[in-house]
Amino acid sequence: MSQKIVHVVGTGTIGEPLIGLLCDFGEQLGVGEVTFNKRAPILTDRPKINALLRKGARLAAESQVHEDFRALGHEVSFTTDEALDRADVVIDCTPSGSGLRHKEEQYLKRANPGRGFMAQGSEFGFGKMYARGINDSALVAGEDQFLHVVSCNTHNLAVLIDALAISSGKGLEEGRFICMRRANDISQAGSFVPSPQVGSHKDEQFGTHHARDAHHLYKTLGHDLNLWSSAVKLNTQYMHSVHFSLKLQDKITKDEAIELLAANDHVSMTHKNAANLVFSFGRDQGHYGRILNVAVVVVPSIAVRNENEVVGFCFTPQDGNSLLSSIAATAWYLDPSTYEERIQCLAPLFFDEV
Repeated sequence: MSQKIVHVVGTGTIGEPLIGLLCDFGEQLGVGEVTFNKRAPILTDRPKINALLRKGARLAAESQVHEDFRALGHEVSFTTDEALDRADVVIDCTPSGSGLRHKEEQYLKRANPGRGFMAQGSEFGFGKMYARGINDSALVAGEDQFLHVVSCNTHNLAVLIDALAISSGKGLEEGRFICMRRANDISQAGSFVPSPQVGSHKDEQFGTHHARDAHHLYKTLGHDLNLWSSAVKLNTQYMHSVHFSLKLQDKITKDEAIELLAANDHVSMTHKNAANLVFSFGRDQGHYGRILNVAVVVVPSIAVRNENEVVGFCFTPQDGNSLLSSIAATAWYLDPSTYEERIQCLAPLFFDEV
């Protein structure tokens, strides 16, 4: 397979570790070159950008700010348009809503067979929804040029549904979730909240976008799931947490539920009940502080009610699941016939137990 170019737009909480992963595992993934776009030269970002350049990534920016980047000591290799024109895969990691705008302004005119574009998180409508390990079979080579990598909490919901209801064959009657979101990432100085802040239910059918997106994710496989989610933002920077209640169509025991969750390749199990303990494991054992498991299920929290309803808590690894799906989708775009084999290079970043 010829070496290909991957371009990442944005260097935030997903963009930075994604660029690092692509550089560190590029040879195994079939990536020959990694470029990234930075909108503005910022003095406090200088160490981060220099670190990415040392890894071998190449910087792109709008031509009018090249001299400003060079004044900070950065080598700029391409204009924004040049980088987009060269790339085989473009991964948009910009703030919510920007991906949709970039699609209309920049990506659609560059779309052609052999190229792929993806956006992250809250970009409903960007393309076919995707989560690694959930709907890989729904991807159509040569057709799905635009993919929407669902949010990290939606990944979590999806893998719980898969482990307990879909892959098990027990079927899902109803799924309810409370997404307890961290206020902001430890890399961010703004948007922290002083106390728990509840969200509204903007969607009459699904509550919040988490259940809506999980529903549409499974719709690509022909499922029509009854899901509902609520969200609350907590005054912590550690991790998102999820309370789940899955009412199955068949009976299940607590031991069986734990076994089904533990058997899922994308689920990690833990006996730790505090987010900081799980977070610190990722900091010490992960890549850029991230493990790539989709969910970390708290074993002591698992219970079964009325013989068919599984309830419990789990943690959402710090954007690790979104990074995994982005890497998997990139490898799929580069060569659909070998991507499963190539992404096994990420296996050391998966943990059966935290």
